[in-house]
Amino acid sequence: MKKISFVYLVLSVCLFCIVACNSFLPNAQLDQDLLDGPIGELTPEQNLQFLRGDRAFNDEIFTISTGLGPIFVASSCGTCHTGDGKGHPFTTLTRFGQADETGNKFMDQGGPQLQNRAIPGLTAEVIPAGATSSRFMPPANTGLGLLAALTDAQILAQADPDDRDGDGISGVPNWIVPPHYFKPQWFHKPKDGHYIGRFGKKAAAIDLLQQTVNAYKQDMGITSEFDPEDPINYAVSGQAGDGVPDPEVASSTVNAVVFYLRTLKVPLQRNATDADVVTGKQTFLKVGCGGCHTPEWTTAQSDISVLSNQTFAPYTDLLLHDMGKGLDDGYTEGIAKTSEWRTPPLWGLGLSKNSQGGQLFLLHDGRARSVDAAIRMHGGEATKAVAAYIRLTAIEREQLLLFLDSL
Repeated sequence: MKKISFVYLVLSVCLFCIVACNSFLPNAQLDQDLLDGPIGELTPEQNLQFLRGDRAFNDEIFTISTGLGPIFVASSCGTCHTGDGKGHPFTTLTRFGQADETGNKFMDQGGPQLQNRAIPGLTAEVIPAGATSSRFMPPANTGLGLLAALTDAQILAQADPDDRDGDGISGVPNWIVPPHYFKPQWFHKPKDGHYIGRFGKKAAAIDLLQQTVNAYKQDMGITSEFDPEDPINYAVSGQAGDGVPDPEVASSTVNAVVFYLRTLKVPLQRNATDADVVTGKQTFLKVGCGGCHTPEWTTAQSDISVLSNQTFAPYTDLLLHDMGKGLDDGYTEGIAKTSEWRTPPLWGLGLSKNSQGGQLFLLHDGRARSVDAAIRMHGGEATKAVAAYIRLTAIEREQLLLFLDSL
């Protein structure tokens, strides 16, 4: 009897401990509250490829022995994209050197990106005298595969360079000279050897491979077969080198990261049926925000079947728009004007605080600390929409902001 009673006592204590410990554990986050994770219906092989890319993107931290630098900004991809969300002022990148549409005049002085850190014994870059610059906050990564699956024809159909409909909104593509490793797909429509950029603050990257290769090189100083030379601090020396043989990352790893970015899930809207959210969406469209933030797209055929024929709502047209003097930093990329910025997708906006330390840092450089402030800072082609937003009643504005927070 004593032995049985002792067993019951031990089991009771264990049960108490389990219940007590569980009460202190954080609740599991709902899928709608997370940005990371794969898109649904991937094959087992695709899931493995996704996981390989996930590990390379989020878990691999580069060191001096694995090729970090010689000059760099961050030591891993995940440093700038916590939980695949937006960056923070501490992870903001600085671009410099191009003041008009004729090209970057400071490429031989380290452009287009400032590497503000260096491995021991070497010197970090500073912005060269006379170069204009702008700060770019890292964007959220999710849903990129669907944006990549759109055709150039679809994007061009949204453009209105001459404002033929008279709404004050034009929208133009950024035509980019492709890197040597770029392989056109069936949906690309070249123009005089240039291709439409769709990724980055200025739409300066044609596809996710170019975006990824540039990030490895410009952000971490990691070379690949696509771009095999270390970044150089030309103010110190014309020679590159960190003592690690190039390329420093395998092509298979780069391709795995690209696949990972292409197959990250779409941000899920929350409270979509809430009456105020529904009304807020209607108001968003009524004041003209949808003129640039195109609500809905449908993909064509893709080599990743789950991305084919998908209707989704990113709230972007992937085009450049003149945002006025207030957002003109005097720096540009490609043929974009200094006041032109690619329309950023709004999906996932309501989850931005999760990766930004519980606060909001919006617009291209994080200067806006609230959605309301970001809207009011729009100028240029958005002037009419902003004026209409300001004329709304307090309740109407609150409903519009609730809608944006639901995305």
